[in-house]
Amino acid sequence: MKPFMDKDFLLENDMAKHLYHDYAAKMPIVDYHCHLSPKEIYEDIKFDNITQVWLGADHYKWRQMRSNGVEEKYVTGDSTDREKFQKWAETLEMAIGNPLYHWSHLELQRYFGYEGYLSGETAETVWNICNEKLAQPEMTARGLIKNSGVTVLCTTDDPADTLEWHEKLAQDTTFDVKVLPAWRPDKLLNIEKPDYLEYLAKLSQAAGMELHCINCLQNIVTDRIEYFHQRGCVVSDHGLDFVMYSPADKKEAGAILKKRLAGEEVTKEEALKFKTYMLLFMAEKYHEKGWVMQMHFGVRRDLNKKIFAALGPDAGIDSINDNVPVGQMAQFLNALAEKDKLPKTVLYSLNPNDNAAIGTIMGAFQDSSCAGKIQHGSAWWFNDNKKGMTDQMISLANLGLLGNFIGMLTDSRSFLSYTRHEYFRRILCNLVGTWVENGEYPADEKILQKIIEGISYNNTMRYFGF
Repeated sequence: MKPFMDKDFLLENDMAKHLYHDYAAKMPIVDYHCHLSPKEIYEDIKFDNITQVWLGADHYKWRQMRSNGVEEKYVTGDSTDREKFQKWAETLEMAIGNPLYHWSHLELQRYFGYEGYLSGETAETVWNICNEKLAQPEMTARGLIKNSGVTVLCTTDDPADTLEWHEKLAQDTTFDVKVLPAWRPDKLLNIEKPDYLEYLAKLSQAAGMELHCINCLQNIVTDRIEYFHQRGCVVSDHGLDFVMYSPADKKEAGAILKKRLAGEEVTKEEALKFKTYMLLFMAEKYHEKGWVMQMHFGVRRDLNKKIFAALGPDAGIDSINDNVPVGQMAQFLNALAEKDKLPKTVLYSLNPNDNAAIGTIMGAFQDSSCAGKIQHGSAWWFNDNKKGMTDQMISLANLGLLGNFIGMLTDSRSFLSYTRHEYFRRILCNLVGTWVENGEYPADEKILQKIIEGISYNNTMRYFGF
């Protein structure tokens, strides 16, 4: 029996161990998509206890605590931090086979030096060990980022954001990790939402420009993209139900916007046409700026309306969507490619059934401007587990070039999530190592090093141009 999560955790053969320990483990980290707060990074916040850093905004853990029958007061309610931690520890006992079990213990090992396991019985010991460690000077937001080996991270920022905290970080010579904004215009596109007009007023104010027509909106978007670009932004990110293609010309899109500006509701088809028009417009701007366009889709959000009413979004009540018309995604990419305006693009579907479709569609739009111009993004959210990551990489290898893959990201709000890169790299090295051990790929040291170090770090730096 192998020891619990030892140095060779998830590494099943000698080649896998070699690739991980000698190459992958030594590479820095680029976190090109996360939900960390630039304000908290600038202020270099500290945490009073492990619950604050572990459970404060982690809907992954909230979801599992509810699955264990834990009352909401111990999940997001007004119980004490110690009580919440106890309930999480008791829940974790039941999480055999769940990636949270591995993530949690990697974090306990790497950040707190705890080599045991967390359970209801060990909770008091772990609580004390972690809180004593968190009191040390290096256990701040910046310290955790720096000590994790991060060189670049991109937050997630609305077009109306002032980016003041990014500007302050850029001027702070005491912290040498690049913290860059990423353009997330979901609210700009969601014309059907009840608060859309309120949002447009905020966006208009941020740009210092009036908004009463489609030309106005396009001018504002252009202005804000330039504003982000000047502050280091090189990537956009879109959270979509699906990548739609319902084409409309400028006149029709303008009429839909004017209807909404007049306070009228728009139809579902009108919303799709407006979104398609504006997505294509923005994608062309990304191409001009050399930005990467990320597209996250295949989600059904906020299913439990009672919890949503109490807590709002990101409360652990989302699911995979089984209705993703990937054919429209191909049409969307083609509309840009026909005009030579297709930016570098990363495609993520929450539904793993879309893996093969993504692999074949992206292969149709690769070109000589960049190796791996269209990327199949890393296994996301409900799929960033051992099987999900392995399946995504096998699909990518079968249908494209795994060696050009840009690898892992945290997609997290936690300053302790960087062990997810270790988890991913171990799975990657075990997959590649097994292929080599099975005689499916040559044991060419130079090429294997290039592949592993590329997927771990180098490909990302090249692809985004950091």
